Amino acid sequence: MNLKLKNRSECKYDAVSLGEVMLRLDPGEGRIRTARNFQVWEGGGEYNVIRGLRKCFGLNTGVITAFADNEVGLLMEDLIMQGGVDTSLIRWMKTDGIGRVCRNGLNYTERGFGIRGAVGCSDRANTAISKATPKDFDFDYIFGELGVRWLHTGGIYAALSEQSCETVIAAIKTAKKYGTIVSYDLNYRPSMWSAIGGLEKAQEVNKEIARYVDVMIGNEEDFTACLGFEIEGNDENLKELNLDGYRKMINEAARAYPNFKVVATTLRTVCTATVNDWSAICWADGEIYKAKDYKGLEILDRVGGGDSFASGLIYGLMTSDDPETAVNYGAAHGALAMTTPGDTTMARKKEVEAIMGGAGARVQR
Repeated sequence: MNLKLKNRSECKYDAVSLGEVMLRLDPGEGRIRTARNFQVWEGGGEYNVIRGLRKCFGLNTGVITAFADNEVGLLMEDLIMQGGVDTSLIRWMKTDGIGRVCRNGLNYTERGFGIRGAVGCSDRANTAISKATPKDFDFDYIFGELGVRWLHTGGIYAALSEQSCETVIAAIKTAKKYGTIVSYDLNYRPSMWSAIGGLEKAQEVNKEIARYVDVMIGNEEDFTACLGFEIEGNDENLKELNLDGYRKMINEAARAYPNFKVVATTLRTVCTATVNDWSAICWADGEIYKAKDYKGLEILDRVGGGDSFASGLIYGLMTSDDPETAVNYGAAHGALAMTTPGDTTMARKKEVEAIMGGAGARVQR
């Protein structure tokens, strides 16, 4: 795969993420519009990956983000600390009393059940990280002096604003300058790109970013919308049966971007909100590797499942140098993460490895 990781002795961090972290308000088994109480969690597409690498897999990680300097920001910091992720790279921004200057993002998410799908309602305009520019972070210090083996970021952060487009490109270019491996999850959200140029802007930004990425992650809709690659004759209900289509799409992407060392995608068929078929594939060195199938996977909370796939994949790539092992780490970790509430993992590495080895769901005493 030619993933030439820097030595741990040279780096403060095994991995860091760049992106927005929001406060998730979860009504549990109820609905947002009828809730009287909410459980709070921290979460964000890029952050969830780095937290999984720390909490489940034991790597030394940090988060590059920005918060408005108020009580909600301090709550977010406290939640991140509980996950073991280093908070010293957070940029604290002054704000006024009502969030006109900048604010912290909120994400109301209900889990869905059976025929009722999950619902998300985000409140994230003018957040601190969306207003941050490359000048707000000393990327040469982070990647050059402190040292980072792996940077993970993604398309959710890139879509927040014109400033975030510039910041993510600056971070990736600096990381590459100092030999840091870069992974990127396309995570296309049309509603987020609509305010800054829509699909045309998404392709412009993501095609530029893709030139510097070592490990590209995304589902087939992401590759089509962001990079223009399509699966011929794909049927949503037959995803896992169309591996030839996936293989052709991924090979086309790898030819277009020879810097890609690994390309990975999850395979999900939604039977109901609480029952999915789940698997994943990855491409490396011209070969396709498929993870174990999780047929009829029962889901408590699907949010963050793809992020936990990414963290398992990255852990496998960092420690095994075996794409097949890595994609199975990802699929197993993603499956486990969806059996617990919240955006982030509650799994341990030994549980992930037990699932990879075929462990069942009998009571453990």
